[in-house]
Amino acid sequence: MSGPHPLTPRTRGLCVSHSDHDSTPTVMAVRLRPGQGLVSEQRERWERKRNRTARELVQSEQQYLHHLQLVVTYFVDIMNAKGTLRQEVRNAIFSTVKEIHAVNRTFLSHLEKSNFGLGFESFSLYLFLYTNYIDNLETSCKLLQVQLKKSKEFARFKKLQESRPDFQSPLEQLLPLPAQRLVQYKHFVRDLAENTNPDSGEFQKLRKAVRAVAEACQHVSDRARRRENALQMVRVQRMLKGRRIDIASPGRRYLREGTLLRVPSKGGDPTPKMFFLFSDLLLMCSRCSQFHPLHADKYECRAVYPLADCSVQKVFGNTQSQGGLINLCYQKEELLLMSVDQDDINDWFKHLDAAIG
Repeated sequence: MSGPHPLTPRTRGLCVSHSDHDSTPTVMAVRLRPGQGLVSEQRERWERKRNRTARELVQSEQQYLHHLQLVVTYFVDIMNAKGTLRQEVRNAIFSTVKEIHAVNRTFLSHLEKSNFGLGFESFSLYLFLYTNYIDNLETSCKLLQVQLKKSKEFARFKKLQESRPDFQSPLEQLLPLPAQRLVQYKHFVRDLAENTNPDSGEFQKLRKAVRAVAEACQHVSDRARRRENALQMVRVQRMLKGRRIDIASPGRRYLREGTLLRVPSKGGDPTPKMFFLFSDLLLMCSRCSQFHPLHADKYECRAVYPLADCSVQKVFGNTQSQGGLINLCYQKEELLLMSVDQDDINDWFKHLDAAIG
């Protein structure tokens, strides 16, 4: 059997409205036919959209389950039987994919019987398998690459399994599928609920599933943002000479960085400085000497500006002229920052204004 095509994002549902000016049915306007009421026409539209969504869901779920089956059968099960790689390494690479496959096999059986409400209701109980899998996905993909370089035997095994006729994609492209599929479930279950009779028991089950899937997606999104923020914190800390300030503080968020001209308040020439903006403070840094034996590629923190007790003003730069000047105001001092790039200074002002609140 030839492998199905990889999963692709779904086309969103069409919006249908009534227009008094159009005389023929179109995507955006449907004229009521003689003798047919508005309610029955709406029900027909709901049914058509529901049937289309249901068909796309079942077909794509069959394809998705096929891909999971490939991973479980030709990698997880065989590697467990042969003892390929250590057990803790196998578990780290494949995480909960086997459990996800088992849950989705039951889920598909409900979908193929058109039991969408019951199917999503049961499936929602196991969304933690998806969130756990996705939380581990980055580690999984990195570990896979490490093991491929480390073990020639494993590299040969992987290449052999991927040469089977059923495989249309390498393992690296199959492992992220549960993460992609969770987002698709969010759209599928919402479309089904929107086109189901609100008075039916099916609707109540779907409505609960909409919330459950949305919460799972939000969890994944929040974890991704926190992970990216942590990586930015580590990166900035490594760019700074010494440990004058500990960047990784609870609740702190990285916002942006870049070079701005600091304008002396008592006159003098503007000097370029490197700034790092976080949700609670602004760091002003200078580049270390390029001849420094250890820190030529680092910055030295010159000043720390807390954002709790200050305000920000745009002195000029409100027109389409080049560049602009912003003023960070404290009780006893102010910091004037300038850029010759209009978009850049506008973006700095936007981020500072949002951080200061």
